[in-house]
Amino acid sequence: MNPLFSRLRTQASPAPVRRLARLLDQADAVVVGAGSGLSTSAGFVYGGDRFQRYFSDFGAKYGFQDMYTGGFFPFPTPEEHWAYWSRMVWVNRYQDAPKPVYQTLRDLLVDKDHFILTTNVDHCFQKAGFDKKRLFYTQGDYGLFQCSAPCCQETWDNRDAVQAMLAQQKDLAIPTDLLPRCPRCGRPLTMNLRSDDTFVQDEGWYQAADRYAAFLRRHERGRVLYLELGVGYNTPGIIKYPFWQRALQNPQATYVCLNAGQAAAPQAIAGQSLCLDGDIGETLSAVQAIPRRKEA
Repeated sequence: MNPLFSRLRTQASPAPVRRLARLLDQADAVVVGAGSGLSTSAGFVYGGDRFQRYFSDFGAKYGFQDMYTGGFFPFPTPEEHWAYWSRMVWVNRYQDAPKPVYQTLRDLLVDKDHFILTTNVDHCFQKAGFDKKRLFYTQGDYGLFQCSAPCCQETWDNRDAVQAMLAQQKDLAIPTDLLPRCPRCGRPLTMNLRSDDTFVQDEGWYQAADRYAAFLRRHERGRVLYLELGVGYNTPGIIKYPFWQRALQNPQATYVCLNAGQAAAPQAIAGQSLCLDGDIGETLSAVQAIPRRKEA
């Protein structure tokens, strides 16, 4: 086994938030890697009471008990599929998150040179006021349609279509004439979410990828803080493993992992790491409460 990934260590609670505050103050640049745990901390929970509030009718009819499972459910008709997905998109993309976790993160980074890489598709960063040019959504966006074929490398905003589906759905189905069709070829549209090799990486996706790569090149050395927030092990090759590797390659860098139950770092960068196990929003709020000062 690669020794970089063979042994992990998690720092015990209570979390040393003062050290994290100092690291933020001292950093020349901050690279944020955000996973689903960040949105969970902000209240975008896919099960439990929130599922019952928005999807109890779907759960009763089809038997699933969380939104994630519903996203993969083989609905009998496209009209039922889009009744579910229009509601799914509305509550997780166009509504605001219940808790201001993203706003707290924005305030902590406001004076720092930063860039954000995220696998989240809920648009929470931009809704919280982050600069779009400092964001790279690698896995898509709940707010975009793409051709199901796909016949082209284009995406389309879906807010108006989703609103119409919500307004006109009845008995857990939408009218057939509201089924979304590709404006180029007429095939069914689908969500712009990475699930297989049909995922569309449009012009905006490539521009964001280029900006992220340029940011990393500018900050290969120096006091770079790799701040990982709520990233699990479903797709560790996108954020987690690259952050570990970049920290290993830069002795001045620090890797920070905030996560509930999965805060860990490899032994190879243990001396450059800080792992805080707990609710991300509570940790960020605790950091925000500490008086900030610049340190040389």
